[in-house]
Amino acid sequence: MSPGDPDPSTPPTDSGGVTPVSSRLDLTVVAPTPPRLVRTATDPNFHASENTRLLATKQRKHYDGADSDDDRGRGKSSRGHLGPRSASEVSTQRIQKATKVARKIRQRSKYYIPVTEWLPTYSWSLFASDAVAGVSAMSYATSLAKLTPVAGLWSSSVPIFLYGLLGTSRQLSMGPEASLSLMLGQLITELVWNDPHSPPANPELEAAAISVMATFQVALITGVLGLLRLGFLDVVLSRALLRGFITAIGVIISIEQSIPLFGLTDVLKNAGNPPTLPIPKLIFIIKHITESNPITTTISVCSLSFLIFGKIIKQRVKRRPGGAWLRFVPEILIVVIATTWLTSIFRWDHRGVDILGKIQTTTGSPFGLPLSSRTLKYFNATFPTAFVMALVGVVDSMVSARENATKYSYAVHPNRELVAYGATNLVASTLTATGCLPVFGSPTRSRLNGETGGRTQMASLITSALVLLSIFFVIPWLYFLPRCVLAAIITTVVYGILNEAPHDVVYYWRMKAWPDSIQMAGTFLLTIFFSIEVGVVASVGFSLLLVIQNSTKPRIKIIGRRPDTDDWVPIDEDDEALEEIPGVLVVRIREPLSFANTGGLKERLRRLELYGPQKSHPSDEPIRESAKAVILHMGDVDEIDASALQILSELVNSYQERGVGIYFAHLQPQQLEQFRIVNIPQTLGPSRFHPDVRSAMLEVETLGFGVCSAPSRFVSNHPSPTSLA
Repeated sequence: MSPGDPDPSTPPTDSGGVTPVSSRLDLTVVAPTPPRLVRTATDPNFHASENTRLLATKQRKHYDGADSDDDRGRGKSSRGHLGPRSASEVSTQRIQKATKVARKIRQRSKYYIPVTEWLPTYSWSLFASDAVAGVSAMSYATSLAKLTPVAGLWSSSVPIFLYGLLGTSRQLSMGPEASLSLMLGQLITELVWNDPHSPPANPELEAAAISVMATFQVALITGVLGLLRLGFLDVVLSRALLRGFITAIGVIISIEQSIPLFGLTDVLKNAGNPPTLPIPKLIFIIKHITESNPITTTISVCSLSFLIFGKIIKQRVKRRPGGAWLRFVPEILIVVIATTWLTSIFRWDHRGVDILGKIQTTTGSPFGLPLSSRTLKYFNATFPTAFVMALVGVVDSMVSARENATKYSYAVHPNRELVAYGATNLVASTLTATGCLPVFGSPTRSRLNGETGGRTQMASLITSALVLLSIFFVIPWLYFLPRCVLAAIITTVVYGILNEAPHDVVYYWRMKAWPDSIQMAGTFLLTIFFSIEVGVVASVGFSLLLVIQNSTKPRIKIIGRRPDTDDWVPIDEDDEALEEIPGVLVVRIREPLSFANTGGLKERLRRLELYGPQKSHPSDEPIRESAKAVILHMGDVDEIDASALQILSELVNSYQERGVGIYFAHLQPQQLEQFRIVNIPQTLGPSRFHPDVRSAMLEVETLGFGVCSAPSRFVSNHPSPTSLA
């Protein structure tokens, strides 16, 4: 044993390995030896691996003493002494096999069809709370305020029933969303009413065809994402970007609903060149505010005040003892009934109040095939908006589903959720007779669903049934419902969205998260001043840039040894850790190496070499001397792809040309085989590969680092191929 070799009894040194007998990795290719099956558990040094146990089992199968040599010679099994099996044994075996298959089918069905898991064990004591949750969630739905009230109601019934069967979130309240409906409405306006001088013969049918095609494309996109197991994509958008986009959507919806709130719908229609963007539309409202209808404005202000103050009072009182019952009061339903009744008595519709009027429901089935000649002609025109709607809907739904799952202690499966969203929207796209709206989860309604007691998907099933009944029995009673009340209901939902923005702004300010603040403000301004599509594209683009930036930044640290120990830790995380030898840079790579993060590894190592772990500007003068040797701790590198391996080879050659010795510690055997492919071991020699940092430092120390400059053996010591055999 040479003086530089460690003691074989030395315990594990740094965080990664055990010091073997030799201080260098043996680069000789040794043929694998078969496992020793004669060792038993009495040997304290014996730890059977899974492969060893499997191999031992196979060996016992072929060399079990139960089979004599004569039996093996005759080709008979040990069962040959017992004779053939009886019919009852065969029948019992078949029953056991069928029972096992049935049990496996039940287990798989619970995974793919969640309703089969909770429905058989459903406690009917939860029915009352689920029923109230369903009614409350329905009262908060904004489907009546969409382009076609019947289309909104149908979209809130049958598709929701399907999600109740397939969805994994127990509180997610599905239905048409205000932001998605706004995007769809803008798309319909652009395609149908783009030329007001030549409107189509049947604008309602064209609008329905556009909505069907857009919803079908949304279903196709979300379903494919789920089948490809891309459920992680919802985490790509940062919360700051998402908050900026949602806040802008809330402001845009508030501006849009201000027109019916003040009774300016006819004024906008009669305008020569009506504005379409949010800011010009806000200027239009301010200029024509004097033309608003006084009764409509009064109804809007009273309804909006009642809804907002009712929500605030409910949030405060329900936390007090005896105030839990107040959460079951549907204030929206009260406003709808009261305003409809008062309008019918005082006939405010004769005084300029715009009412819902008679809604023609379909006499036959509203269902049909989504793909037809009328819908397919809009395929190219609707796809970009459908993609944006799918992205926004998925992100909103997954954020809400994860929030409720964390709050109520259960798990949601993103891939299955995407498949459920796709199936739900696919069913919605079959509403060809009335038109349809994209269906996704609402954070506001889902939060309300949980607060009012919803604990299973039964709330979704009840919501679906009640909305379906309202199509046939409630719609006729809403003839005198003022449309400004529907606008007030939507504005109340927007109030909940905008109410969360100040908390996020204060949070980012206190955290001094200036990049997040810039992202939130930038997304908000782009969405407000340009369009929703531009805001979404900007949000996704910014998020992808952030992800790429983080993934391409190599996570490496300068490590040092704690005094009187063999523990090596980052020097910027532990003040006691010191670099032992001047001019020797010991770096730990903390992630797998791929083409993305290895490209900047050379520059990152150069910065650590000259400036250390402190932040510095590239124009600053170096504060450290150039390294004479570099030791790379590879213990956390689980995988190296082909591109990263080529970059590592170039890095090794670069250090060799500079006369800097490069050493590898904790290199895994399969990675060493990869290194052979690009001739790294042949270039460096066996002295550059060590099982741990301690043995590498002993090797470096024998070269005289810290005492004198490094000799030329760094460059000239190229081992012969025979030494690497």
